Amino acid sequence: MPKHIKFQAFGKTNMLRKIIISSFHNPNYAISSNLLKQFTRQRFFQSSSFPPNSSSLKALCSNGRLREALLQMAIQGLEIVFEGYDTLLNECVKQRAVREGQRVHSHMIKTCYFPPVYLGTRFLVLYVKCDFLGDARKMFDEMSLRNVVSWTAMISAYSQRGYSSEALNLFVQMLRSGTEPNEFTFATVLTSCTGNSGFELGRQIHSFVIKRNFGSHIFVGSSLLDMYAKAGRIHEARGVFECLPERDVVSCTAIISGYAQLGLDESALEVFHQLLREGMVPNYVTYASLLTALSGLAALDLGKQVHNHVLRCKLPSYVVLENSLIDMYSKCGSLNYSRRIFDRMTERTVISWNAMLVGYSKHGMGRELVELFNFMKEENKVKPDSVTLLAVLSGCSHGGMKDKGLEIFYDMEKDGLEPEMEHYGCIVDLLGRAGRVDEAFVFIKKMPFEPTAAMWGCLLGACRVHLNVDIGELAGRWLLEIEPENAGNYVILSNLYASAGRWEDVRIIRELMKEKVVTKEPGKSWIEIDQILHTFHASDRSHPRREEVLTKVKELSVKFKEVGYVPDLSCVLYDVEEEQKEKILLNHSEKLALAFGLVSTPEGLPLRIIKNLRICVDCHDFAKFFSKVYGREVSIRDKNRFHRIVGGNCSCGDYW
Repeated sequence: MPKHIKFQAFGKTNMLRKIIISSFHNPNYAISSNLLKQFTRQRFFQSSSFPPNSSSLKALCSNGRLREALLQMAIQGLEIVFEGYDTLLNECVKQRAVREGQRVHSHMIKTCYFPPVYLGTRFLVLYVKCDFLGDARKMFDEMSLRNVVSWTAMISAYSQRGYSSEALNLFVQMLRSGTEPNEFTFATVLTSCTGNSGFELGRQIHSFVIKRNFGSHIFVGSSLLDMYAKAGRIHEARGVFECLPERDVVSCTAIISGYAQLGLDESALEVFHQLLREGMVPNYVTYASLLTALSGLAALDLGKQVHNHVLRCKLPSYVVLENSLIDMYSKCGSLNYSRRIFDRMTERTVISWNAMLVGYSKHGMGRELVELFNFMKEENKVKPDSVTLLAVLSGCSHGGMKDKGLEIFYDMEKDGLEPEMEHYGCIVDLLGRAGRVDEAFVFIKKMPFEPTAAMWGCLLGACRVHLNVDIGELAGRWLLEIEPENAGNYVILSNLYASAGRWEDVRIIRELMKEKVVTKEPGKSWIEIDQILHTFHASDRSHPRREEVLTKVKELSVKFKEVGYVPDLSCVLYDVEEEQKEKILLNHSEKLALAFGLVSTPEGLPLRIIKNLRICVDCHDFAKFFSKVYGREVSIRDKNRFHRIVGGNCSCGDYW
């Protein structure tokens, strides 16, 4: 090639590079489409190195050199085709580089390149991954053609961000457009079927799934059983689970989580064992769900075993798993383990703080709770939410820190939190526990809400302890009107009348119970011995060692009476002779569990029991004598709180 032609070609090439580089570094500097076409379409040089080929573009992207790849895109101009755009977009998605992706989009527009459905969907995926949901929807709406992948990607974007109604509406539009959903579409849209209206639509989608023969797909099946479990329809969820032709860890985890959330902890444990028998490997979500079930069962030894297994598997320190461990240890009565895990966490969410604070609250450890709450505010990395303040106020109430609790309550608005109904309920409980019953009653009347049954229940309980019959009677009458089916209200009001010697009112309350056919929920207690969970029901006759246990309970009663134990017969609602009432008390599930623990464990070993209801006064006294006589620590977790009994004294201060 003659020298002057080479020089001319070099000069024009340099000019083109300067224009493009200037545009690349300054997005506001627009390149004229005509000028770009003029340079790219003229073949004024013969060098094979310009324009670059697509392989150099792939090489740059494969090495993560996205900015240089975009420069090459600009230089190629009209020469770039589908493969080049695909390479660039894949790298943008990989790096979550939305601005760079927008440059690719801009280049397509300027060069009049109309992307096929595949590339349009890749843009959509990029915007979604970079949390540009509005741009994703705009891209979706501008697509002249859409396929099932495009629709599913957009539905998934809404679903994953909690925009359930948008996801469901888009699914309906998809059906109307004539696009046939696939298994991924169904699996995605089912996760948005929450709430009453969403669940009803989910049932319709389930019918659609069956008609289209997608019920056997593992992803669809897992989403279906998850939907039913979250709606509390655990039997339907189990039906879907059993009908799956093959099960994986996701479907097993979904059903375990469903059982655990509904308090069906033993069923959750059973499915976990089934998972292991079928050779599946649990993931961190499985373990988190299992730990929730073990928390409900207060199965400390099994919980420790699971924790050890997690450590041996060297699972990453997922926050959700660490939160579940904190919750499990605190609900099993081992707050030291909970705090150790909490202190070692590299990242804490508000759920982590709340789990630890609730643990201190349930154990009545007010001082430690307030110290941790102050540390949370001083660290100022995570802001307290309404659950945080609920745990703190409840802890102050249970820990006897009334002044601090009131101070925190009245400072809530300074922290940007509006007190809710539950926070007001904590203050009623706090004042009641402190013996300030009149003040609690005035507080209820001045609230900006209508008082709930729980608030009247707190007030009635306080009146029983502090013998305030007038206010207690008023609270009790309100409770019998708004919650007539709750047997506990009748019991407390009856006991209040009995303490004041108003036996005629006691008789009327008990007659009212018979008239309304009010029955107490059956009591149930659990105790874990050698990693086996033993369940006892009131008047239980099902346990294999029942005769031995019943004999031991009677022996304990005689022994404790010698050192001052007097059965509290007011805890029996039936109109029977006193001797019969005492027999009924001996059959309470807590006493059966204590007796079994005594005959099944070495001397001096602490006993941990969980009760499904609020522990009655007589069983509480029985446990205190048990601890004093045998020198054992007894930990009982009832419906309301923990009772840690050492040397005959309970951490609750005999107020629960």
